[in-house]
Amino acid sequence: MTRVAIFGSAGRMGQAIVLAIERALADHAGGIDIGGDAGALAAISDVIVDFSSPLALGAHLTAAREARTPIVIGTTGLDAAHHALIDEVASEIAVIQAANTSLGINLLAALIEQATARLGPDWDIEVLEMHHRYKVDAPSGTALLLGAAAANGRGKSLPELSRFDRDGPRDEGSIGFASLRGGSVAGDHMVILATEGERIELGHRAEDRGIFARGAVKAALWLADKPPGRYTMADVLGL
Repeated sequence: MTRVAIFGSAGRMGQAIVLAIERALADHAGGIDIGGDAGALAAISDVIVDFSSPLALGAHLTAAREARTPIVIGTTGLDAAHHALIDEVASEIAVIQAANTSLGINLLAALIEQATARLGPDWDIEVLEMHHRYKVDAPSGTALLLGAAAANGRGKSLPELSRFDRDGPRDEGSIGFASLRGGSVAGDHMVILATEGERIELGHRAEDRGIFARGAVKAALWLADKPPGRYTMADVLGL
């Protein structure tokens, strides 16, 4: 069986990943948190799933590279320096970095890209998301993922089209964002495509955090025997 290690094992996601590993009939190689020996665990594992923190990611990537162990990174809040390091490490081992490991969300992103590629700039794009009251970042990483998919469909980058704060009429072709916070919502996302006289709504609702764990484990099992490179959840789904 494939031996799957967890970096960031004590949190809710870490515990959910343990259950997902068992259900996938894989082998839980062990888990670490702050202060744990990442190198030793990486050395006895076939693949790593990292849901720790941006501060720990550098050390975890070093451990994975030295052990030649593929790694799935579900940690969010990464900056340009993190992504540069991921690119560097991916030249030596297989890496997946995902803002969201839900299979449904990643399929939704592909559908959004296809839709915006076929609709003109007269179709306005709005990304709406809602999360629990304790979530810190806004828009969510998943909202940005979906916005980027919409921009890709139009042959642009998200920074070229995104509008996070605005006053007055919208700019044609721009992508707007709205963030709602309240209660215990695990994650609701909707992309609205609207033009004169009609509207398309493409959405996803996360009812259980286990969906992210199951997607991460599916990605890990897919990645375990891959050659060095930076892969995506779309690769896992064959999109």
